[in-house]
Amino acid sequence: MINNVKCTQCGAVGLEPGFIEDNAPAGRGDARWVAGPIERGPLGGAKRMGRPHLQVDAFHCLNCGHLEFFAVRPA
Repeated sequence: MINNVKCTQCGAVGLEPGFIEDNAPAGRGDARWVAGPIERGPLGGAKRMGRPHLQVDAFHCLNCGHLEFFAVRPA
């Protein structure tokens, strides 16, 4: 897919879109950005209730291999 995303590492334009997978046992399958510093619950999991969540879009530079991440849409 051709796009105008620019690599901040090498300057190439047209990065490959993709996503970062969350393969934790209770995970949804995709990564999300959560506002604020991480706080752990009693079982060690991250507390996230009541915090804004954003979908993480990932782009791979075919020229240098660098990954670019953008948190842009509500998850």
